[in-house]
Formats: sequence, structure tokens, C-alpha cells
Amino acid sequence: MFKFKDERPNIKKVEIPVKQGTITTFGISMMTCACVLSLRGLPVIAKEELTMFFYIGFSTLLFLIPVSLVSAELGGAFGDRAGGVYTWVGEAFNKRTGFIAIWLEWAQTIVLYPTVLGFASGAFAYALGSPSLASNGMFVGVFSIFIYWVATFIVFRGSAVIQKVTSYGFLLGTVIPGLLIIGFGSAWMIMGEKIAFLHPDPNNVAVARIVDGKVAPRIFPYFNSITDVAFLAGIVLLFSGVESQAVHANELKNPAKQFPQAMLLAALIIFSIFTLGALSVGAVVPGKEINVQSGLMQAFYRIFNKFHLGGLTYISGFLVTFGAVASVLSWLSGPSKGLLVTSKDGILPDLMSKTNAKGIQTGILYFQGLFVTILASLYIFLEDVNIAFFLLTVLTVGLYLIMYMLMYAAAIRLKYTHPNLPRSYKVPGGNTGMLIVAGVGFLAVLFAFVLAFVPPSQLPIGSPASYVGMVIGGTAFFTGLPFLIFYVKKKRGINLSGKPNV
Repeated sequence: MFKFKDERPNIKKVEIPVKQGTITTFGISMMTCACVLSLRGLPVIAKEELTMFFYIGFSTLLFLIPVSLVSAELGGAFGDRAGGVYTWVGEAFNKRTGFIAIWLEWAQTIVLYPTVLGFASGAFAYALGSPSLASNGMFVGVFSIFIYWVATFIVFRGSAVIQKVTSYGFLLGTVIPGLLIIGFGSAWMIMGEKIAFLHPDPNNVAVARIVDGKVAPRIFPYFNSITDVAFLAGIVLLFSGVESQAVHANELKNPAKQFPQAMLLAALIIFSIFTLGALSVGAVVPGKEINVQSGLMQAFYRIFNKFHLGGLTYISGFLVTFGAVASVLSWLSGPSKGLLVTSKDGILPDLMSKTNAKGIQTGILYFQGLFVTILASLYIFLEDVNIAFFLLTVLTVGLYLIMYMLMYAAAIRLKYTHPNLPRSYKVPGGNTGMLIVAGVGFLAVLFAFVLAFVPPSQLPIGSPASYVGMVIGGTAFFTGLPFLIFYVKKKRGINLSGKPNV
């Protein structure tokens, strides 16, 4: 196994101070949930009406569960080492492949931030009592850029502050609004109000079918062409990120035992709130009217007005905004910290290796801030905020799913090349169990990856060629950057161990 050691002459070694016990099992579980469980996913899922069960089932059984099991085993095995997927994939293959994996996990967050903050801007618009601002590209873009930089400077204060803000942010801004939409949505149905998903649009064959001359909701998606299920790629992304907080595992008091427990608790919470929350949104707002960016607030607005509690719309808007910002904080502190570990192996460019007195990766955060600012500007320049929102979401999928394929391949390889590696948690079934779980997960990810390049029939994306071109171009750009770094290192005569080539 390789060791993280910087042997380059005259280059200052980057220290990443770690104090065990600074994060609790509940804390890292909440940080993981804050990364994964963004309420922005509820309207995206609810838009599929009752076919949502197919999409949730696929994402849970073939994605969330395999990722949780595999990352729990890998996180427990390498809980005493920083780096997350960089360490996992690097141990299985080599540092170069490990760097590509952590780079992709980090790069997808650059594209993710504008989508999360775009959702936050919609919630904030309702909090201000001006729902129309949710569709105003200038407002959404400027809000996203401003809040991103506020979150970045909070991250500079260290892990203890991040944990506190994300834990409170998740509970106040995700759990409470999630329980509110589930509770009031249930009351809506119990009190006999019209349940939208039981009365689908008869002209929309994707969610409606004709049975004995009557319109009935579909349970399984209508499949006439692959574009009819292309939305699956965006929904799978909503369940991603369980593994991202593995970089904090060595800050737990007992990483090998606590990290798997935290992952399993997070997976249970994620599944429950996504399923019940999406059903509640879909019960209140007809699928054709759901805005994928601000659909949650649409549901709150209708429910609270129906129950003469309009003031709760403003409060919910502020809470949801806080929860989205907490999600951004979790992502800012996770993958970028894993990427910093690569600087100790001489891979990361020196400009991105800078840290502050608290060991926070300031060089990486400033660098990614530049890209986030550019991408968030899409809201300003694209006419339809919904299309900009989904385009950024799908671009994120393309990057992230490549990383997951590398992670699954690494998990299988490590099972055979490192059979004696201490594992506090093991995927049931030994080598065969890992082969099945990781193999199924790999195939599901590969399928979703292909769908990411297919224009969805559910959105008016304009020119399919332009859509595909933008997704391919963005994916190729971010995926190609690691190879550019390798090329520059080689030209400078520095190999991936940090040693000058002889």
C-alpha cells in the first residue's frame, strides 16, 4: 500500500491537522444527510406523479443501498486515513486513478452548488412574499453567487463550526420543513382535498393511462423512447453523496465502528423523507404545474393558504433557505478536503494546496469559487430558470457517476487484493456479496450515466443537439482537467510521488 509522503525537494509539506473525537456519530450522520437530503429533490420526484415509485425504487435499491453498503465497508477499513475515495481507489489501483476519482467527486460539487442555491433562491423568494422572483434569472443568479461566497467564508472557520451550522441547518432547514410538508400533505389527503396525483393530465401519457374509458395514474413509466426515462438520471443524483463525508471519518473517536453506523442511519432518513415528502408535494400540486426549482414552496403556499396559515409560508421559506445553505456547507467541507490530501502526494497543483491556520483548503475553495460564479451566471443568461436548473443537475450526474464506477471497481478489487484488511463492517456475503452488490451498483450507475446525455421529454429543453453538446462538453472539460495536470507534471519532470524524474 502506498503511503502519503511528499518527497519533493524544497516544497513545503501540507499538514492536515486532525483531532479525533471532534465529530460525533450523529454529527457525521447529519452532515451526510445535509449533503444528500436536499428538499430540492422533492418537486423533481413529485413531477413524475405515481411513477415516482419506480424512480425512487430504482434509486434506492440499485443506487442508495449499494453505495451505503460499499462506502460503509471502505470507510470503516480506511477510517484512520484521510482522503475518502482518493485513498480507496488509490489503494485498489494507483494514485493517478485515485486522483481522478476524488477530482470528479470534487468537480461535480462545483456544478452542484448553483443547483442547490437556485433552489434556495426560490425558497427565499417565497420568504420575501414575492414568488415571482423564483423565476427571475437575475435574482436567482445574484442570490446564488452571494450566498455561495458567504458559505465559503464560514467554512474557513474550521470543522467544528461547519458541524454545528450543518447540524442545526439540517434539522431546522430540512427535517422540520420535511416533516411539515409530510404532516400537512397527509392532512390534505385525510380531509378529502383533491389528491393531484390521482387525477393526472389525460394528455400526458407519461403519467396517465386510459382504463375502461377512464383516466388513471400510471405506476410504471410510459416507455416509448429512451427520452421518456431520461429524467431518471437527475433523480438518481438526488440520492448521491452518502460517501462524501468519509473524509471526516478519522475525526470520529472510533472511526471503524462509528462511520458505518452513521452511514446506515443517514440512508434510512434519506429514503423516508424523500418518499413521503415527494408524495405530499404531488398530492397538492398537479405534476404539470410543478416547478422543478421551487415546487416545494408551491406546495407550502397552497397548503398553508388552504388552512388559513399563510404566515407559515414565509417562515418555511426562511427555514428551507437555511437548510439549503447548510447543504452547501457540507459539500464545501467534504470533497475539497479529500482533494487536499492529494497535495501530500505531489499531484495537486501548488496553487490549490494552500491552507489557512485551521488547515482549511483555502486554495481549492477560492479556485472552485471562480467556476461556481461562472456557472451560477447561467441563471442570468438562460431564459428559462427551470432549464438552467436541470441542465446543471444533469452535468453534475455525468461527473459524479464516473466516480461511482471507479469506487465500485475499487471495492471489488480490494476484496481480492487486500483480503486481510481490517474491516469493521463488511458487505454481507463475503467476496461474492461484494461482487453482487458492487456489480449491480456499477451497472445501475452506468445506465444512469448513459441517460444523462439524453434530453428528457418532460422539459422543453429546446434544441436536443445543443443540450447534448453542452452536457458532453461540460463533462469532457472537467474530466479532462486531471489528465492536463498529469501532463504538466510530466513536462516539469515531476512524477506522481512528488519526486523529480531521473
